[in-house]
Amino acid sequence: MSQGNSDNVDAVTPLSNSLSGAIQQYYDLTKPRVVMLIVFTAFVGMLLAVQGMPNLLTVFAASLGIGLAASSGAAMNQIIDMRADAIMARTQNRPLATGGLNVWQAIIFAALLCVLGMFVLVVWVNTLTAILTFISMVGYGVIYTVFLKPASPQNIVIGGAAGAAPPLLGWVAMTGSITAEGCLLFLIIFAWTPPHFWALALYRREEYAEAGVPMLPVTHGEEFTRLQILLYTYILVAVTLMPFSIHMFGGLYLIGAFYLNARFMYYVYRLYKRYSDELSQATFYYSIKYLMCLFGVMLVDHYFWDRLVLILGWT
Repeated sequence: MSQGNSDNVDAVTPLSNSLSGAIQQYYDLTKPRVVMLIVFTAFVGMLLAVQGMPNLLTVFAASLGIGLAASSGAAMNQIIDMRADAIMARTQNRPLATGGLNVWQAIIFAALLCVLGMFVLVVWVNTLTAILTFISMVGYGVIYTVFLKPASPQNIVIGGAAGAAPPLLGWVAMTGSITAEGCLLFLIIFAWTPPHFWALALYRREEYAEAGVPMLPVTHGEEFTRLQILLYTYILVAVTLMPFSIHMFGGLYLIGAFYLNARFMYYVYRLYKRYSDELSQATFYYSIKYLMCLFGVMLVDHYFWDRLVLILGWT
């Protein structure tokens, strides 16, 4: 009896390990950290679009649908970039590059995520959100990856429109319409994307060169890229002050935006004056924190600024 139980355990354990390994491969195919940032900014867009508490079912459905679509776009990106991913150290552990999944498994998985995402958005959110989400997904997964990335050093600027869409998608999910405020949230991420991504491209420039990807540091050199990061960060600072100027947010946002922008400029200016891979990497990682904190400040201001003004008796 004990021998029989031992055999059963031995038979089940490899199967269990194999199943968990397959789940991990599919999970990694979706670029989960990127998708979490996308869903977070979309979620903030939903909350900013309404006064008071939003409809929780709509918030859940929109977050799920946008997350599924973003995961599909990430999978499509890895399918198309499979050869380049196998060359670059940053990406050579991705599921398709290592052979953990084959192309057809990835294609079927990406298609399933896309269909599920569109179904959720059409049925439980609204058609306009579904259309814009689909355009964004195709823009990143196909147009950016296939046409822009291998063709132009401005790929991340033009293709950044797809990555900038999530807060606008969240806004449209709640309102059913495209408004100036929603477009301004889009514009903030659009301006943030070049300095964010070029900081990464700088310290990964040799990998991009080896993979044949014409990122700006590869085609125009390190010094020119550092200048572009500085100039785009100036644009970002100006754009992030626009919500305050149109009374979309109040004083809490202004204080938070000034602080976050000052720190970003500190990183970028040091990078511009004296380059190092370590500083470029630090700038890249701070840019991620910057975006999350900026949108977090928007939420705090949206829900608490009016109450603070009332309590303090400001007019």
